[in-house]
Amino acid sequence: MAPFDAQITFCYTRNLADTARFYEKTLGLTLALDQGGCRIYRVAGRAFIGFCARENAARPEGIILTLVTDDVDGWYRLLGEKGVVFEKAPAYNPKYDIYHCFARDPSGYLIEIQRFETPAWQP
Repeated sequence: MAPFDAQITFCYTRNLADTARFYEKTLGLTLALDQGGCRIYRVAGRAFIGFCARENAARPEGIILTLVTDDVDGWYRLLGEKGVVFEKAPAYNPKYDIYHCFARDPSGYLIEIQRFETPAWQP
């Protein structure tokens, strides 16, 4: 059996244009595929996130889109300069041994920017 080639997480949004602007202009993700009603962005390597327009999309609850980087503070500053309002400033979380912050995208998805502090994380 052939292994999986990539991973895509799809999310719904009521406003695809606002969502596209956020992920393309604010976060700087590369558009991998525009399917009209869905747009797929490369997050890292062969990991992708897709957003599909749905008029009845509910406010997302219990979903966290986590972006892992060594430079949490740099992203916090850059996104703050671009007008992103953070719900939580960068801080260390001893329970999970991570350093992270939280913001929301235009659709209400919780975005976590995180760095693992443990050497056990080997992506």
